[in-house]
Amino acid sequence: MILVTGVTGVVGRQVAHLLARTGPVRVLARRPERVTVTGPNVEVCAGEYADRPGLDRALNGVRAAFLVTNSATEPDDERFAAAAREAGVRHLVKLSMLAVGEPGADDFITRRQRENERAVRESGLDWTFLRARTFMSNTLSWAPAIRSDGVVRALYGTSPVACVDPRDIAEVAVRALTRPGHEGRAYALSGPEAITARQQTARLSEVLGRSLRFEELGLEAAREQLLRKYPRPVADAFLESTERQRAGAKAQIVPTVREVTGRPARPFRIWAADHAEAFGRSQG
Repeated sequence: MILVTGVTGVVGRQVAHLLARTGPVRVLARRPERVTVTGPNVEVCAGEYADRPGLDRALNGVRAAFLVTNSATEPDDERFAAAAREAGVRHLVKLSMLAVGEPGADDFITRRQRENERAVRESGLDWTFLRARTFMSNTLSWAPAIRSDGVVRALYGTSPVACVDPRDIAEVAVRALTRPGHEGRAYALSGPEAITARQQTARLSEVLGRSLRFEELGLEAAREQLLRKYPRPVADAFLESTERQRAGAKAQIVPTVREVTGRPARPFRIWAADHAEAFGRSQG
């Protein structure tokens, strides 16, 4: 049995889908009604990281687990790793971020992820870290403005990032969960190109068959936007991250997806075409 967490997110959901094609998979969800992964091979277990009895039920009989944590304050990695160790789990595959391995990254979120990796590494379990660059799916936040008035508003439109398709991350995760030889590895994951927000806007325009306009978002407007959604330390961390991207720190392309899966990483134009409906392209 393999346990997957984070199944309402883009990577965890895809990991569960892929695993369910070939064998049993158990998913842990705080809100089971939001789980969209279904089928005869899927078992949904209600629980959350702070709920030790729920964790124990979910981890019973589990051989390997895919771990996704998002809290900036709760010790969820420590909680999960301790419960997994006592349950006899042998291998944790953790979704992390590429900045963890970059000395120039010192924002609040990156420091927390370094602490989370350390907790897993020191748990005594075999581990694999998937250090992913920015998800291509983050551009879904542009969808409402694209649908309503054909505009993309973003900070630093000419700064490149080697963003990665979440499906590629999921495929690497499944390899690590189901095949030997990935223990003790920290995989850096990027897409096959460094692309700017202006270029992403142009790709989306081609896919949708309509003209889109890019508008540079000012720093203060970006800060206000973030503060409406996140606490200040998290908002500040995102802004520090965009400054690193502006300086070129996120443009490096790594071949890990090809090395692990045997096929090249998907470019943004493929991701955009496959998700065009979210931006307003009709099925017809």
